[in-house]
Amino acid sequence: MKKHVLGVAVLAAALAAGSLTACAGGGNKEAASTAETTASTEAAAGASQESSAEAKDQASQAEKKPAEGLKEIVVGASPAPHAEILEAANQVLQTKGYTLKIVEYTDYVLPNNALDSGDLDANYFQHKPYLDSFNEQNGTKLVSAGAIHYEPFGIYAGKTASLEELPDKATVLVPNDVSNEARALLLLEAQGLIKLKEGVGLEATKNDIVENTKNLDIVELEAAQLPRSLQDSDIAVINGNYAIEAGLKVSQALATEDSQSLAATTYGNIVAVKEGKENDEGIKALIEALTSQEVKQFMEDTYEGAVVPLF
Repeated sequence: MKKHVLGVAVLAAALAAGSLTACAGGGNKEAASTAETTASTEAAAGASQESSAEAKDQASQAEKKPAEGLKEIVVGASPAPHAEILEAANQVLQTKGYTLKIVEYTDYVLPNNALDSGDLDANYFQHKPYLDSFNEQNGTKLVSAGAIHYEPFGIYAGKTASLEELPDKATVLVPNDVSNEARALLLLEAQGLIKLKEGVGLEATKNDIVENTKNLDIVELEAAQLPRSLQDSDIAVINGNYAIEAGLKVSQALATEDSQSLAATTYGNIVAVKEGKENDEGIKALIEALTSQEVKQFMEDTYEGAVVPLF
């Protein structure tokens, strides 16, 4: 009897074990199926990411590709606006078979020394009077390959809101150094406010004023001090650089130098090269790029009148 009961118990246990095994086996299949689906999804996502990364890498390589095989022109420049303008010009230049390497300088001596020694093919930071002075002082033979832009003087409102409202004996501030004072006086003359002695040009001082119908009080100050003293005067004639630093917009000036004025054409910023190199094919291509419509648009959109194309 005991043996019979034991047999029945063993049989029941066996059947229960078989039942549990079957359930476990079904669960394993479902888990395996889920795992396979997850792995497949992860693999697809990984493949997608790899494909995306590969596409980006190919795009990056494509962007770099235009520079391959192009002839390099090494140009020294001040950081702003000159280096920025060169970056814009480089896109145009690459279509002509050249590319730029831009070397930035924060002083006015090293880029001319580097050009003279042959470390640079050209530089872009100075105007012609400065270049002529540098050549005279250092015995170098650097020349202009072309004028690109100028940074205009402007007449800014102090106590008086417009030139038409300017009263008699109004206070007018101008820079006290010779070249900048001459530019300021020429701008005042262009607005009909004064008249200068004939022929004085860019060497004019207030002693050369021969007509001053409003008896304007011309006050000479250091150029950097002009924006700070603007509120104490009726108007002031301020260089573009100092105006920008003071938060003044050239576009808001009461008047600015005309692009065809003596000052603008004289103090236009140039591309300088060693004498005899101005007609090299690479330099000619650089000038063409810098005077392109694309670069002109860049100057006008970026600097809002503080940098004016001379082309």
